[in-house]
Amino acid sequence: MRVAGAAKLVVAVAVFLLTFYVISQVFEIKMDASLGNLFATKPPRYKCGISKACPEKHFAFKMASGAANVVGPKICLEDNVLMSGVKNNVGRGINVALANGKTGEVLDTKYFDMWGGDVEPFIEFLKAIQDGTIVLMGTYDDGATKLNDEARRLIAELGSTSITNLGFRDNWVFCGGKGIKTKSPFEQHIKNNKDTNKYEGWPEVVEMEGCIPQKQD
Repeated sequence: MRVAGAAKLVVAVAVFLLTFYVISQVFEIKMDASLGNLFATKPPRYKCGISKACPEKHFAFKMASGAANVVGPKICLEDNVLMSGVKNNVGRGINVALANGKTGEVLDTKYFDMWGGDVEPFIEFLKAIQDGTIVLMGTYDDGATKLNDEARRLIAELGSTSITNLGFRDNWVFCGGKGIKTKSPFEQHIKNNKDTNKYEGWPEVVEMEGCIPQKQD
């Protein structure tokens, strides 16, 4: 009887210890998970999804050219998508967004067909841009065939250095300004080259991001 009682006691103690161990392990796991959730931090998100925050008195922007003749360009300024295929306000040629250089307010968005269209409306549009205006441009499909010397000169006056070399189906994105005194640091250009094109007949998408200094009085 005493042996049986002792055996039961040993079993009871073993069950108690095992139960205590299991509970302690579950509790520890939950505590680890809770602490992990408590101290885990999500990576910060900056305006337009750029890689780092802009300093004060700067506007964040990000843009991409079109992909072949399938996906249109995208232009974002201060977390506001100005032009994109989703907004249905992009088209073949050169896509342009204008913004106020002091406030970042959107002034206009347009696209000009440089394959089957007329360059004259584009030239008149460029001439009408007011001093202090931020100008963002991106190509889609072909943005160069109808460009003439006058159009290229007007874009160069906005700070572009690549516009003189922009050719048939090149991919190009540019951010400049009316009245800019120097060449813009915000420009990317990929030549259409059958040996290096990512898509048949078109180069890969070109992307660019940065911080535009706010115009001061």
